[in-house]
Amino acid sequence: MSRDEQLKERWDSVVNILSTKFADGDELDLDSIIYLIGIQELGKFKQEFQKDEKVNLMHIAICRLLEPYGYYEFEYFDSEGWPHYKIKEELPTLKAGEQTILMKDAIVSYFLEKELIE
Repeated sequence: MSRDEQLKERWDSVVNILSTKFADGDELDLDSIIYLIGIQELGKFKQEFQKDEKVNLMHIAICRLLEPYGYYEFEYFDSEGWPHYKIKEELPTLKAGEQTILMKDAIVSYFLEKELIE
């Protein structure tokens, strides 16, 4: 199986599992999955978030997802428990499709690490 086919198969598994668990089977999109990862990383599951906090949750997720690729490095948790990252390397300029593939690959790697998928 090619790398692209494996990524697609694993991505579909992630989407199916998360959509079933969090969206009553309605298919979650990439941004929704990033948001869920942000909540997971923050660890505050029962809290309601304001609009700016939702943006921050997505930022946390993106930093965490791209940390293994060398773009971000975890720095510390603030007094409210929010993780903070610093930029290690600027992201390359990518076309929209390339960005999507990078994020899907990072999300699949994240859920392989969390043992949600194989």
